[in-house]
Amino acid sequence: MRPGAPGLALRALRWQDNLERLGIVLPLFLVHDVGLLFAAAREQLELGARADVAGPMRSRSLPGADLVERTAAAYRKTLDELADSEAARRAGQLKLGDDLVTAVLARLLGVIASRVSARPAYRGHVPIDPALLERIDPQLTSLFVQVDRTFELACLAELEVARLFVLTLADALDTDTLRLFGMVGTDGGVGALAQVDLLAAFQSPEANDIVNFSLEILPSVLETKARPAAGTTSAYGYSGIGNRGSIDSMVLSELAWDDAELARRIVDNELLYYAREQSRDEQRRVHLLLVDASASMRGDRQTFARGVALATGKKLLLEGEEVVYRFFDSRLYETARAKNGQLPTAYLLSFKGERGRNPARVFAELVTELELMKLRDARTAVVHLFTHAALYIPRETIQALRQLAHVAAVFILPSGGALQLDYLDLLDAHWVVDHDTLSKREERSNAARSILGESDALRRGIDALESSEPAGPSSVRGPGSRRPGAHEGGGPMSERPPRAR
Repeated sequence: MRPGAPGLALRALRWQDNLERLGIVLPLFLVHDVGLLFAAAREQLELGARADVAGPMRSRSLPGADLVERTAAAYRKTLDELADSEAARRAGQLKLGDDLVTAVLARLLGVIASRVSARPAYRGHVPIDPALLERIDPQLTSLFVQVDRTFELACLAELEVARLFVLTLADALDTDTLRLFGMVGTDGGVGALAQVDLLAAFQSPEANDIVNFSLEILPSVLETKARPAAGTTSAYGYSGIGNRGSIDSMVLSELAWDDAELARRIVDNELLYYAREQSRDEQRRVHLLLVDASASMRGDRQTFARGVALATGKKLLLEGEEVVYRFFDSRLYETARAKNGQLPTAYLLSFKGERGRNPARVFAELVTELELMKLRDARTAVVHLFTHAALYIPRETIQALRQLAHVAAVFILPSGGALQLDYLDLLDAHWVVDHDTLSKREERSNAARSILGESDALRRGIDALESSEPAGPSSVRGPGSRRPGAHEGGGPMSERPPRAR
């Protein structure tokens, strides 16, 4: 594979390093060629022989020239067939990152590395300099014959043997999953942990349902942008009147006061200024999205909970908020933070909890952690719950939690079940999704969009309460107890204002 830009070829060095951290050792040319098929559009690549190796080997009477020529022809055929896979054809649209390309390579070529017993004759540390790759083709033949190539030829021989298996894996790559990773990111770990989560997501049979559901509701979320706020910077338009600002923003009627009264108003900070719209300063909130991973959240309930949690996290990121994910069953698992505008998508798709169910212990631990966080962090915590309707937590625990954070919850009912919890009045808002809604695709999507829209209204209400500014009814009323997408005859839907500290 000859890339149109030398910078594309340098990405192969990172892919090879990542694969070696996973214990997959492959020749650089194999990582380079197959990786570029899935990392760049075909218009940016040229497939063809870059050097004649067999001819110089014969002229020097070196053994193995016929083997090299035959193996190279088989390798070229395999690359042609890989290039015809759907994922490779759509590579330009998918825009896969390095971690994702590494996971794809590990998925396709891991079987090759496991079958080769030979080790490479050398470990090449290539400087990260694109200029070194611009005129390297004339040197490829001489470089090839200088080192023992038993390892490279063994890998090509195993690739020829496992050709159909590799092609089947390439055709089985779910392009919807790859597209979702491109939309919301894959930043879920550091180093090899990110690729491990990605590989687990590719191998999880439940991940495909979550991906398809997420793609149904994400388009409306991706239109979200950070809401403007009142500030003192001389930019954008006016948004209101405040008590802080620069002299050029002062309300001119203030100059009508006599000198003594004007001086008093300045000292008492009562002078009025025009406030301007600007992007929000550093957010003073952290959103903690708790997802139930117990055995009661399997099948459609798991798909809905994780899909809505994924869309909620993306919406919050686009609004400039900080997002943290945590799973729980009988214990509270470690945090997975959104970084660099990307969600830990692979972690959300692949996580499995197998430790029973103990809500009392989980939320007692959460209260303790929030108390510790409050001592070192002044930001307000907002807890979003995605759980089963049988989340029995002592009322005292919820009361303690409400002293530390705003709490909203999405409860998913079992077939024929009802929501009977004694702490619902302590929550800022909660939504109820019944089994009939989950069983119908269109109603399920409408319910998810309804929850996303109403949770946005709840956040605006929290904004108004925290800033102590007056707000209209549309911004301070929360969704309360809702049954999104309820079928006809399912009873009326009620609303109440959010309970916020």
